[in-house]
Amino acid sequence: MYKVNKGCVDIEFLVLGMLSNNTYLISDGTATLVVDPSCHADEILEALGDRKLDAIVLTHGHYDHVGAANELREATGATVIASAIDAPMIESGSPALGSGRKMPPCPIDTLVEDGDIVEIGSMAWKVVLTPGHTKGSMCLFIDPRFGNHPEGSPVLVSGDTLFCGSIGRTDFQGGDMNAMRRSLKRLAVLPDETVVLPGHNSTTKIGNERKRVFAYYA
Repeated sequence: MYKVNKGCVDIEFLVLGMLSNNTYLISDGTATLVVDPSCHADEILEALGDRKLDAIVLTHGHYDHVGAANELREATGATVIASAIDAPMIESGSPALGSGRKMPPCPIDTLVEDGDIVEIGSMAWKVVLTPGHTKGSMCLFIDPRFGNHPEGSPVLVSGDTLFCGSIGRTDFQGGDMNAMRRSLKRLAVLPDETVVLPGHNSTTKIGNERKRVFAYYA
């Protein structure tokens, strides 16, 4: 288990699966959410310990981000949250990335759209729809006023939209480079100190990506 420091909420993550997915456990000290449970629900449950899981957030519908979602939902009763656009992909268990591999279907309890506010405990996360990697990819942003560490930095859950020094692929079905560029422009207006939690690889900050990503793509 790894920890991310200086954010306005408590952040831990596991690296799971063959594609080394970051599965985040985020808490305000009372409520906890899991972001993109890739696989190995047993490891995620062990990492949760005695904490109640309140919500499961899926940033997009690819199998390596949702593989353990249904098992976690059944084990904990947590609410599953996803964009209205990618929800059908997740609920149908459709083949992943053209590989023929079948995703375990998972019901979506809460459908969200751009600009919605997702309240989990005292946390208020703003939904930022960021198509490009998939049609319904989304990010979640929280202002320090709504975290349990108001002196900390804002936090962006970026899924496979923005990585440390790179961006998500757009050559899969549903991908769109022009849409990705528009999405990155939206993220580029966030404060430099914003902690970025990507779906793969290292965490970063918005300010670090101005020359590495935004100057090139946005």
